[in-house]
Amino acid sequence: MDGAAMDRSLMRISHEIVERNPDCGGVCLVGIFRRGVPLAAQIADNIAAISGSRPQTGEIDVSLYRDDLSEVGEQASVNRTKISFDIQGKTIVLVDDVIFTGRTARAAIEALIRLGRPAAIQLAVLIDRGHRELPIRADFVGKNVPTSRRELIEVRVPQFDGVKETALLERGSDPGE
Repeated sequence: MDGAAMDRSLMRISHEIVERNPDCGGVCLVGIFRRGVPLAAQIADNIAAISGSRPQTGEIDVSLYRDDLSEVGEQASVNRTKISFDIQGKTIVLVDDVIFTGRTARAAIEALIRLGRPAAIQLAVLIDRGHRELPIRADFVGKNVPTSRRELIEVRVPQFDGVKETALLERGSDPGE
């Protein structure tokens, strides 16, 4: 996807969120750190243009809640969660770039519930690449991209990559395979 295609997908997701949640005042967007954060901000801007009211946004770091931390090679980090509003009774839309196994979404739900009891949690993703390991499904999907397990999808955003696009990449051969 190029930047224009990403923008169209995010606008479609924004319309779907408004349609599903007519009372936008109770909707808050929480981007999953890292690339879900700028996507959540763009969706919030889109919702403001559609409904006249911009939902509150926050960001959540799930690295301490991952059950596969050693496998993904991440180090547990200082918590970068920034949610400056009470989630109690709100509809929280978690926003991420790609859903794959479902483990990041599960970790985000767990981290969010530790902060309070939202009325509902919904999940919006730019790309669903399949291969779920947990029974988790996104409520709002920009694009379904069937992949093999050897392929990767990279979402690039200007804040981190200087460009807005997605790319399908082939993983290099692992000498241990």
